[in-house]
Order: sequence, then C-alpha cells, then structure tokens
Amino acid sequence: MTTSAVALLVTLVTAGLFALLGLLYTSRRSVNLEDYMVSRNRLGWGMATATIVSSGMGVWILFSPPQVAATSGIAGILGYCLGSAAPIALFTQLGPRIRQLMPSGHSLNEFVLHRFGNRMYLLVLGVIVFYMFIYLAAELTAIAKAVQILAEVPLGWTALVVITATFIYTTYGGLDATIFTDAIQFAVILPLLLVSFGVGVIALGGWDAALAPVQLNAPQLLTLANLDGIKLGASLMIAILAAELFNQSNWQRIYACRNDSTVRRAFTSSALVILPMILVAGGLGLLAAHFGFNDDRAFFSLVQELALPLWVVMTVLVLALALVMSTLSSLLNGIASVFTVDLIRLFPQMQSSGLLRASRLLTVAIGLPAILIAAQGYDVLYLFLLADLICAGAFFPVVLGFYAGRLTGKIAFWSSVIGILSGALFFPQPDFTAWLDIPFGGDLLVGFAAPVLVSALISLGWIAIQGDASSFDFRQLRSQTQSYSEPKAEATR
Repeated sequence: MTTSAVALLVTLVTAGLFALLGLLYTSRRSVNLEDYMVSRNRLGWGMATATIVSSGMGVWILFSPPQVAATSGIAGILGYCLGSAAPIALFTQLGPRIRQLMPSGHSLNEFVLHRFGNRMYLLVLGVIVFYMFIYLAAELTAIAKAVQILAEVPLGWTALVVITATFIYTTYGGLDATIFTDAIQFAVILPLLLVSFGVGVIALGGWDAALAPVQLNAPQLLTLANLDGIKLGASLMIAILAAELFNQSNWQRIYACRNDSTVRRAFTSSALVILPMILVAGGLGLLAAHFGFNDDRAFFSLVQELALPLWVVMTVLVLALALVMSTLSSLLNGIASVFTVDLIRLFPQMQSSGLLRASRLLTVAIGLPAILIAAQGYDVLYLFLLADLICAGAFFPVVLGFYAGRLTGKIAFWSSVIGILSGALFFPQPDFTAWLDIPFGGDLLVGFAAPVLVSALISLGWIAIQGDASSFDFRQLRSQTQSYSEPKAEATR
C-alpha cells in the first residue's frame, strides 16, 4: 500500500474507533438534557484533569507553538506556555465563584444574562460563538492540513471524515461521551507527543546537532533577549488569557467537577500539565528551524524532510487525530449548550426531550460550515488571533462583574465595545502589516493590550464617577437558574 492509502486507512480507523468507544460508553445509560450539557458534579480530580487538558490541547499545538518557536524562539514559546496555562489558573478562582453564585447554572453567557441584562448578554453571546466557531474551524483546518501534507488527501475530505466521526458520539452522548473519550485521548496524546519529539531529536543526531544550524543562522531564536520574541510571547499571554474566558468548554467542566475543591485541584494540575506540553510542542518548531521551516506547517514539513519510517508518520497522524477529536467534540457540545439558554427562553413550553433533539441538531448545524472554511486552508495562527482580539475587549468587564456589584450592564457593555474597537485600530492584517497608518499600527502586542486596558479604565473610571450608586445583589443569582434535568421516565435518547 502507498503512504497515502495507509494514512487514509489510519485516519478512518482512528476516527471510527474513538466514535465507537464514545457510542459504547453512552449506550449504557439514558441521557437527559442536563447530562447532555453539564454532567453536573460527577467528575473527580483525575477525570476532570484529563478532560480539561484534552479539550484545551487541540491539534493546534502541532501548528501554532512550532510556528511561534521557529519565528520567535524560546522567548515566544515561553510566552505561549504561560499564556496557555494562565487562563486555566484563573479558573481556579472564577470556577468556585460561579458555582457559589449560580449553583444550578450552566454557562458564562447565562451568568452575564442575569448579572448584566440583555444588551451585555447579546454581546457576550456573540463573542463566545465567534471565538468558539473560529476555534472549531481552525482545528478542522489544522487536521486537514496535516493529512494533506502527510498523505496528499484534499483538505475538505479530511475535515468531513473527522467531524462526521465526532458528530456520531457527540450528538448521541453529549458532554458525558465527550469527557469519556477525552480521558482516552489524554492517555494517547501525552506519550505520542513525547515519542514524536524524541524521534525528531534522534533523527537529527541529538539536541546539539539539531540546533547547530539554528545557532548559526538564527541565533536570536535561542536567547531570551530576543525582543521580537518577548513581544510576541507577551501578546500571546494576553490573547489566550482573554479568549479562554469565553470558551464554554471550560465552564461546562467547572460545573462537571464534584465540588469546589475538585475545581481548584483539577485546573491547577491541568495548568501544570499544559506548560510542558506547549514547551515540547515549541521544541518541535526549533527542530523544524534546523531546515529553515517557519510557517504553520513547520512540524509536518520536518516529518517529510526527515523521511521517517512509516510507523513514525502514522504515529504523528494518530497524535493529530486524538488532539483534534478531543477538542472538536468539546467545541461542538459547548456551542450547542450556549444556545440552549435561548431555546429555553424562546420556547418555555417545550419539553426537555424536545430541547435535547434541538441541541443535537444545533451541534450538526454548527459543524457543517466549519468544513467549508477548513477546505480553504487558512493560516491557523491568524484565525486564533482574530478571535482573541474580540475576546480581549470584553475580558475585564466580565471578570470584574463576578466581584464588583457597582458595575452595571451599561458600563460593562460600552467599555467592552470601545475596548474591542480600540484594539482593532492597531490589529495587523493577515500578513501582519498595519491596515491603518498610525503609530503602533500592526503591533500585535498593542492590539491585544489596548482593548484590555481601555475597557478596564472605562469600567473603573465610570464606576468611580457614578459615585454611591446602588450595588447589585449577588444573592439573587441563586434563584434565577434551574437545572435542565427532568424525571427519569421522560429521559430520552
């Protein structure tokens, strides 16, 4: 068999196996709407850690961190590491807080609705859906590129196969099935990532030999004094921290944890696992820089250049598939759960069995447009950065809303909007050149820092100016949400 045929077979078998495992697990239990969306208070520390890491570490770690390392060096990748771990650490505080404020809650947008009102709710809903859909499209784009490089399979076909397999168990079992397959994928991802890195180092004759051309041709990549690398690293820290606040997958897992202590332990341990994973992924980019590869396909170009044995290439493919399916299932279920709040508001008389069917249809409807985007093969890193910009503007007002009773919906909304617009002024084009001829135009760090700082200044300044205004009573949030669960007799598949 040719390499392309073997790769296609491995793709079909791996995707099919994960789908089958998810189906078998779900077939043992009935599923109601609450289980499908939240799986409330079920996860212990170990399972929670596995699903947090797996859902967050998609196939993007084989594209973006290597690209950052190959262009900005160790300074850039350290920023990526810290940026990826920081939001997970933030949830050790926000997670218990939202569980205390809204013990029967389900999502961030639900909190924003009852905390700030409809205007801010619609803004945050737009931010969440935009970010998560871009994330979904970027993941499909990444796996399609990987298989195209390794086996010359058209981008659209790979995207269709992978998302169809993910649909099978995600639409059937919901969050329960996603968490179960996450645990299996977690057990696959860690060793295969280390094997991929180790094989690359050995194939290049050891670490010193691998980095010798880099030291000769691009020594700035190997020093922390690389100003461009520091700036990119700082940009990524802000961008990822802001964006992950609006990833519904994280909030689902907060409510799925057994108690507040489990939330703190699981998210802390996840941050500690994610740090070395991103560091190793960045190391793959430094290995790729040995040959001068520095685009988002750097790692896969390295695999091709080394002409590695077929089993190594297939190992990389299985790693990529495990990474992408763990994230896709979380994103699909997460986006569907975000809209469930509105389904209940719009159709208050609908039985939860009907809402469950509607949520399953939403899951499929969300995924189909992402296939069309993936077929275009856009740059994965820029897709993420574009979504991160929108999130950065709304980040501070939303976080402040968890604690500051004097922050009103009006203040939160306008500080977020103005923050987003301020960042857009400096944000670069896809080729990272300025689209406006202004000071700091096209500067990524300014583009991410501006919306956070501007929204923070407006929020805090407006609160100070309004004086002793009435304060929001957080206690009322407890009574404004209820579980989606229903009697077992009405549970449905």
